[in-house]
Amino acid sequence: MKDLFERIIADKGPLGKWAKQAEGYYVFPKLEGPISNRMIFNGKKIITWSINDYLGLANHPEVLKIDGEAATEYGMAYPMGARMMSGHTKYHEQLEQECAAFVDKEAAYLVNFGYQGMVSAIDALVTKNDVIVYDMDTHACIIDGVRLHAGKRFVYRHNDMESFEKNLKRATKMAEANNGGILVISEGVFGMRGEQGRLKEIIALKEKYNFRLLVDDAHGFGTLGEGGRGTGFEQGVQDGIDVYFATFAKAMAGIGAFFAGNKDVIQYLQYNMRSQMFAKSLPMPMVKGALKRLDMIRTMPELKENLWKITNALQSGLRAAGFDLGTTHTCITPVFLKGEVPEAMALVHDLRENHNVFCSIVVYPVIPKGLMILRLIPTASHTLEDVEETILAFSAIRTKLENGDYKKIAAAMQ
Repeated sequence: MKDLFERIIADKGPLGKWAKQAEGYYVFPKLEGPISNRMIFNGKKIITWSINDYLGLANHPEVLKIDGEAATEYGMAYPMGARMMSGHTKYHEQLEQECAAFVDKEAAYLVNFGYQGMVSAIDALVTKNDVIVYDMDTHACIIDGVRLHAGKRFVYRHNDMESFEKNLKRATKMAEANNGGILVISEGVFGMRGEQGRLKEIIALKEKYNFRLLVDDAHGFGTLGEGGRGTGFEQGVQDGIDVYFATFAKAMAGIGAFFAGNKDVIQYLQYNMRSQMFAKSLPMPMVKGALKRLDMIRTMPELKENLWKITNALQSGLRAAGFDLGTTHTCITPVFLKGEVPEAMALVHDLRENHNVFCSIVVYPVIPKGLMILRLIPTASHTLEDVEETILAFSAIRTKLENGDYKKIAAAMQ
């Protein structure tokens, strides 16, 4: 019999095998200083395009004031225990009520973390007799939730309605045979490529097929739709979303998330989501801080307007310079380039050290071999000067990439 750790030591995985070269710089980097458009990396200030602070609320004076006051009054421990037993307050209820009203649903339920909450909600919503149909490009939290499902699941090609309906037909036959139901899962905004989920087309098929729809709108909440109310409002189909999910970690620059929908379904989640029943309640500073942030989204439309001013300038400028941004029609700005992992590492090092631009780099196994994505997240805190400098930097590194300079650098380092 093998030692359990023998495989782990021998094979560190597709990303782990680069740990010696990458750790502390390409992965697990240390960004220091106040969260802003420019932060400190490796001892110098650089333009930062990797922070999910869409509306620039992380260090807004009004937000810092509320966060500080709540921390002083309650500390980080209160309320102690899980909400069901001893961790419930009127402020948790108030936040749920305001979130539900904001996204036009009957009720809402807070969860401590988006990832944990999504995994647990999928587990609670379906039984072994039910069938899940989901987009192949959904976030890892959805993939992991689907893995827990003891029944059948079908995955359809990304945003491909022909593939979706084909799998929906298969799911219908399976559900009918098992006397079960169907849960369809999509994202409002796909976080890697910036595409909106085809919610309108999915919901239109409800007239033909019997299913319920769960939408992860982590990147749409606060950035899309009238007043930042999300992708469902952007596409005019919020009523067709049965279970709506959004996180506080993006537009609200906080921690926590919520599910919203029919009051009976939300109550079911309250009493059946194991990740919340057996976990400590969301601390008071995060709850009161989220209340403030939500109020600012409702009452300060200029936050979203500033975000889109920067987004439009960045995306139009990159496209005018000949860059491939794919089919994004959200704030997420992916720049697609061709190259292997060692080239990507050399390119990013050049970008950060010589051009003072920091953005996330996505390579295999997240995307196919031979491709890389430089993923930029514009925020309301960025400036047009940041945009101009970044486009110039990207033009410079593209020339080196096409000339094979990074391939030579990578070869010399091996």
